[in-house]
Amino acid sequence: MIHPERIDRRTYLKRMVTLSKRIAMFSLFPSCSSGNDANDSQYEKALIANYGDISLSEYAMKKLHHGKGCFLNPFEYNKELGGLMPIIKWKLLAENKFREYYKDEKVVTVNVDWDAVKDHNGLSVTFLKHSTILIKDRGTYILVDPVFFRFIRTAKDFTPLGFEIKEMPAPDHILITHGHRDHLDINSLKSLEVNTHVIIPLGYDDIFKTLKMTNRTQLDWYDKYSDGKREIIFLPCHHWTMRDPIKGPNHSLWGSYLIKTATGGNIFVSGDTAYFDHCKEIGEQFEIDLAIINLSAYEPRWFMKSGHINPEEAVRIFKELNAKRLMVVHWGTFRLGDEPVHFPPIDIEREMKKAGLSEQLVKIVHGETLFM
Repeated sequence: MIHPERIDRRTYLKRMVTLSKRIAMFSLFPSCSSGNDANDSQYEKALIANYGDISLSEYAMKKLHHGKGCFLNPFEYNKELGGLMPIIKWKLLAENKFREYYKDEKVVTVNVDWDAVKDHNGLSVTFLKHSTILIKDRGTYILVDPVFFRFIRTAKDFTPLGFEIKEMPAPDHILITHGHRDHLDINSLKSLEVNTHVIIPLGYDDIFKTLKMTNRTQLDWYDKYSDGKREIIFLPCHHWTMRDPIKGPNHSLWGSYLIKTATGGNIFVSGDTAYFDHCKEIGEQFEIDLAIINLSAYEPRWFMKSGHINPEEAVRIFKELNAKRLMVVHWGTFRLGDEPVHFPPIDIEREMKKAGLSEQLVKIVHGETLFM
């Protein structure tokens, strides 16, 4: 529900200036995910197909998420979320119940004990910042959604890196979950070796051609990549993507990853996702030792629920995946929703305790490494 506030002219103008600075970020949010009228029937048909007697993998194999010139999100259709109006309502009119807690947000410089990471011979996961993680699997490094800097000038970075990128072990594989700018960052990719192998969803060739990163593998939902020792499977999730508001949404694909490591453990990387009722199916298809789930930008709920899970839904997904342990990332670096950047780990700890799952929660902060 929207709660209008009484604001004077000066406050209104100030908010309009702030809003104009954030318009460049609006392609990150679910209000832009519905597409234009020409694609409306495609979404409806996708939903009808999804509600039939069909599994998630069969849905993917039949390419029912492929539309005419765009990809389709089969898990939700909400035409009312289209356009800029919901963002204007959110930023100018909606009550922000978290504003008083912003004073408690802290800038924390990220440092990593790289010697410990390099010396460990098994499987490890290092949480760098935002949703950027570095997985080490028997000497092979897998970097997910590298975002080392501010992806846009107006986004405050609460976790600046305290080390040079060259100090980090060079990744053998880079995994991209989707094209939103806080996950696919050009400047961050430019800081890595141009010949690094990149695994990307369908639809991002133009970006990586410009970067001259020619060593790349494109995956559709349920496609697999193997280097002979480990297997990486690209899976569906409930999200969307867009980089150019004029071009519109979903010209590229989005998803999650299941990594079958050479060490023996399986890691699930959710990427950005809203809740959808096929997580149990993924949990039945794969044994998951660690679920790494993105948790932030979940408030206000009326606006964010179509693109991001909240803590309660994170626990629900974790249980439906039947995973052994849970790690949450995507928090603490950029304030993309109303909730303060330090709230997600507090909220998830509370919800895991309520569910009797506290011992399965990995408590980790930026720069720390989970040695598995």
